[in-house]
Amino acid sequence: MRRVYLDSNASAPILPEVFETMRPFFFLEESFGNASSIHHYGQQARAAVEQARESVAQLFNCRAADIVFTSGGTEGDNLALLGIVRPGEHVITSTIEHPAVQNSSKRLRQLGCEITELPVNGLGQIDPDDVRRALRRRTTMISVMMANNETGVIQPVEEIGKIAREARVHFHTDAVQAAGRIPIDVHALHCDLLSISGHKLHAPQGVGAAYVSKSALLIPIFNGGGQERGRRSGTENVPGIVALGKAAEIARRGLTDGTNEQLRQWRDRLEQTITETLEATGINGRQAPRVANTTNIFFDYVEGEALVIALDLKGVAVSSGAACSSGATEPSHVLTAMGMSKDRARSSLRFSLGKHTRAEDIDYVLSVLPEALTRLRDLSPLYKKSSISS
Repeated sequence: MRRVYLDSNASAPILPEVFETMRPFFFLEESFGNASSIHHYGQQARAAVEQARESVAQLFNCRAADIVFTSGGTEGDNLALLGIVRPGEHVITSTIEHPAVQNSSKRLRQLGCEITELPVNGLGQIDPDDVRRALRRRTTMISVMMANNETGVIQPVEEIGKIAREARVHFHTDAVQAAGRIPIDVHALHCDLLSISGHKLHAPQGVGAAYVSKSALLIPIFNGGGQERGRRSGTENVPGIVALGKAAEIARRGLTDGTNEQLRQWRDRLEQTITETLEATGINGRQAPRVANTTNIFFDYVEGEALVIALDLKGVAVSSGAACSSGATEPSHVLTAMGMSKDRARSSLRFSLGKHTRAEDIDYVLSVLPEALTRLRDLSPLYKKSSISS
């Protein structure tokens, strides 16, 4: 059976050139070593870590010294909020943030902070004026994601960053789903902290990076040996960091060599064919700016989880929401925040392409989806009632 993977927003496969870059750092005979050691092996590892740091910094147009390596996006988000905000202070965020930000905000609330969660419009975007109106005397942090993990909708982070800069408030953005998919310049964004995750960039799981500006006086959330200039203790994951550096190089090329535009064309063909040939379907957030690889499509009268399973049986991997929320009984908090009914939110699927995607993958999905959808709708009383009434 042919298999097609369209769930890159959950985790993208490691690219062969990325794997080959990290491979030597697993073996004693080559470059294995602790980057804090002063002997030959340790210095080889240190040099590789610093080269990777430079590559990640170039992806964000920042100094290499401002990059902190982490275990992924969740740690980066936690580091930004819990490492900056103090008890009694005020934080502004949104209703569509990743659970890493939402749960960090809950923790801050338990510590005596006040949290304002701003709504989004029907396209899934925050109004920058709402951010300005939410500012208070004790506001110290604004945290708004750059691109949503479920819909791909891009937030007006540059405008929000300007508001934060004018108010002298720290601005953090979760750029996990934006890195490598849209250009990122931390200076143009006026952001102080930014988080990414390696496995969304075709690097391994378990490695990530955070941009921390000189003005962000970060209190570490890990205590240990003082690695990463005292900002994130713990022995460096050298193979993962080296792989992330290579993935960042590839991501930079993809912004200008036509790779992302090709993904956009395949994504658009997938959307157009589905909405033109299958009834009661539509694109969530279609009129908003979105990253090129992501689409979120509703299929009325079916349960999204059932359609995910039906497609998996035909070899197609997609998702009905964020991977970290898989198995949840509640509908997507992102889609309901956009004003969508619970039924429609539950009927929505996310298709996310990656650098491994090919045109024939899209062809295959379009060939098996109609039958899978029809079989499920034939079992739906609501669909049968709709068909009779029409």
